[in-house]
Amino acid sequence: MFKITKKYFRLYGLFIKNCLIAQMEFRGNFMMSLIVESVYLIAKLLYVLVVFRTDLHVDGIPPEGLLLFIGMHTVVTGIYVGLFFTNFMKIPEYIKDGSLDLMLTKPVSLQFMASMRYIDLALPIPDIIVGFILMGIGWYAMSIPLTFLHLAGIILLLIVSIVITYCLMIIPALLSFWFVQTGSVSEISHSVWDANNFPMAIYPSWVRRIGTFVIPLFLITNFGPMFLLGQLNWLHTGLAMLASILLFALIRLLWKQAVKGYSSASS
Repeated sequence: MFKITKKYFRLYGLFIKNCLIAQMEFRGNFMMSLIVESVYLIAKLLYVLVVFRTDLHVDGIPPEGLLLFIGMHTVVTGIYVGLFFTNFMKIPEYIKDGSLDLMLTKPVSLQFMASMRYIDLALPIPDIIVGFILMGIGWYAMSIPLTFLHLAGIILLLIVSIVITYCLMIIPALLSFWFVQTGSVSEISHSVWDANNFPMAIYPSWVRRIGTFVIPLFLITNFGPMFLLGQLNWLHTGLAMLASILLFALIRLLWKQAVKGYSSASS
């Protein structure tokens, strides 16, 4: 098990190295990506100005506390864009042009190759930096103690957020094994993703139940800040971790089922 894990870590390191070399060959594109994402982020931060100018309170949480939610959403968005977005967009292309045939011959997991091969090292930088700054400001403004337990809890829930993000956002790509056009599903998923920018308390109770227990989207942005604000305990944190593991296992089974029904583009 250790040797297999080491093998995949080494392979992923090579992916990062190759992507970095490729992006550095076109430094202009790299810088343009940084600028474009920064401009998009500035527009997105208008949410913060609106929150503070209107003195918005959500479920008793003041504007300073809302920065934890906005920051968490921004950080996870950066991680998603950097690690997963490009790969998920390419999976339907692999299926259509037969590139998946070549990946099937590799002595590594096909899911790993198809969904983790490309890393964008430019787009996530502004999101991750600004997101952590917003969380830091909210953390300080809410007088939350900087303890080992708080740090451990937020790190664990950030990992949970990343796993759930991977599982939910790969679903449109998996559907392309059965359906030719899945672009509309991807658009819907990204629209729903943006709706997760604030505490789930702004939604009706039935929406919160669906977003927590059926499609656990709210676990991504909400559970970390709620833990820091004392609205969640370690039991909830453990249940969130268990949910992410079960969801990943479900996606793994769905992937295997999709590959079983895959017909080579060259056949």
